[in-house]
Amino acid sequence: MRVLFLMFVFPDMNKSFNMYTTLVEEFVNHRHDVVVLAPGNTKTFVSVEKNIEVLRVQTLPIKNVPNYLKGISNLILPYQYATALNKFYKEKSFDLIIIPTPPITLVDLAAKLKKKFNASLYLVLRDMFPQNAVDLGFMKKGGILYNYFRRKEKKLYKEADFIGCMSEGNIDYVLQHNNFVNSGKLHELKNFQKPYKSTNNSRQFLKEKYKINNKFVVVFGGNMGKPQQLENVLTLAQAAMAYPDIVFLLLGEGVQMNRISGLVEKQNISNIYLNITIPKQEYQDLISICDIGLISLHQDFTIPNIPSKALDYLNVGLPILASLDKATDFGSILDRYNLGLWVYATQPKELIEKLLDLYHNRELRETMGKNGKAYFNKYLLPDIAYNTIIQQVSKK
Repeated sequence: MRVLFLMFVFPDMNKSFNMYTTLVEEFVNHRHDVVVLAPGNTKTFVSVEKNIEVLRVQTLPIKNVPNYLKGISNLILPYQYATALNKFYKEKSFDLIIIPTPPITLVDLAAKLKKKFNASLYLVLRDMFPQNAVDLGFMKKGGILYNYFRRKEKKLYKEADFIGCMSEGNIDYVLQHNNFVNSGKLHELKNFQKPYKSTNNSRQFLKEKYKINNKFVVVFGGNMGKPQQLENVLTLAQAAMAYPDIVFLLLGEGVQMNRISGLVEKQNISNIYLNITIPKQEYQDLISICDIGLISLHQDFTIPNIPSKALDYLNVGLPILASLDKATDFGSILDRYNLGLWVYATQPKELIEKLLDLYHNRELRETMGKNGKAYFNKYLLPDIAYNTIIQQVSKK
């Protein structure tokens, strides 16, 4: 098949990887003719990355910028993509278009291309916008912005021939709040990642580099913004200061990074080590020598998020400690497969208790870590995601 990926977060494949780069590689490995559209930092050009054509489109900044600027970037993105596609691939047609959320603003372009090429449209649903913005107070339900984006969301669900959801909870949510959606479109497409392979970074080298020698390390990796309710992480770290060997390693970036750094200094939380984003491979090497993978979701969410950072933890065999909202079904997944411990985000005392349960019980940590790796290998590999998509598309 000739496949077009309309991507939003897509690193240079020669330098790094994420969930979507691995999916693209799967399609190429199965001999599909693939073109990727993705944001670029400089002029618009066709970049050859791992022998794959990636049309890098010059856009406004979309990462680590204020919400208003990100919103503007998202609104003009489809026009920039359409112009670039027409310039570089005017004579090319496609059989399948794959689009993720975020963002939903690419729906109009996707719909036009679907009609133009008589193609199938597959939605990788990873974000339920605008409701998540309402939950976090960024947008007012029923307001002008909300109504605009809600129309886009509805159109996306209508136009998509297939919708891959992160969990059964996601499927239930979409159907409950969008009664016009044909349930036959919806199926489970779990998050996925290529399996971890260690490099030459020695354990001792990394421990010394990040100053975690002889420490019990709780790692929190990935995006650091309001959705993560990082105040709960700080509260947990403060409570754990009674145990001198417990440290919290925060790795990532986001609009809340400077604010959190200031709070750590102001509150004199000495057991938190903050680091900006590091190369993906080194990140995986580093978390593989940690003891617990930490997850925090904002208590006000009404949508069932499945945190993508869990992929990295499960991939390297880390037990998970999670502070969750009441809408997600991620806690039930942790329980069902014995992957970790969790509490609600409104239970800070219970969270420190769960941390200490893991801290004092090495056998429990090892069991949950092994279960996590087994769960990853059974459900979260890229070839599983690829086969799920192909099986769905073949039904049309």
